[in-house]
Amino acid sequence: MIGQLTGILLEKEPPMLLVDVNGVGYEVEAPMSTFYQLPPAGEKVTLHTHLIVREDAQYLCGFASQSERHLFRSLIRVNSVGAKLALGILSGISADEFVRCVQEKDTAALTRLPGVGKKTAERLIIEMRDRLKELAMQFPTTPTLAETAVGDVTSNHAAQDAISALVSLGYKPQEASRLLQSIDTSDKDSESIIRAALKAAATT
Repeated sequence: MIGQLTGILLEKEPPMLLVDVNGVGYEVEAPMSTFYQLPPAGEKVTLHTHLIVREDAQYLCGFASQSERHLFRSLIRVNSVGAKLALGILSGISADEFVRCVQEKDTAALTRLPGVGKKTAERLIIEMRDRLKELAMQFPTTPTLAETAVGDVTSNHAAQDAISALVSLGYKPQEASRLLQSIDTSDKDSESIIRAALKAAATT
């Protein structure tokens, strides 16, 4: 089991990272909650990782903190919630807001997340309730997502990268394009656009 990576961050194209550890490049899939905390490419980074092993593939999921990884591991224990869906949940909602949704049985908020339908939202609420105290201790405070601006979608490269990342997180291409139509993408990098799009998705 690979539990942690420390090395040089070579590339970061949501949702994928490339980390050079003593000459070996590790591809790591990470939620946007981790991307928001990453240093610029070329600097040292430490990621807490979870190794997914399947018959046809092996891949690493990386997190900025042990708390994020703890929530991820709790989520993938929920029936019918796989790694991709768990990463999408972490990308689309803050940990403290997720805890609130479970406590208040807010299925409407959960179903705004990519890949989460009503049945899955209800299952998350039922199966995660017993872990709330532990999760609340793990996440005493969580930064909120950036406020969004209103404007038209531009054809810049960052916007296209953002759409690709949103699709990788579980949104359909038309849903990703619609989200970008509600925000101002000018003069923003892809991470800022994704952050604003996810904030818009959580409030619509």
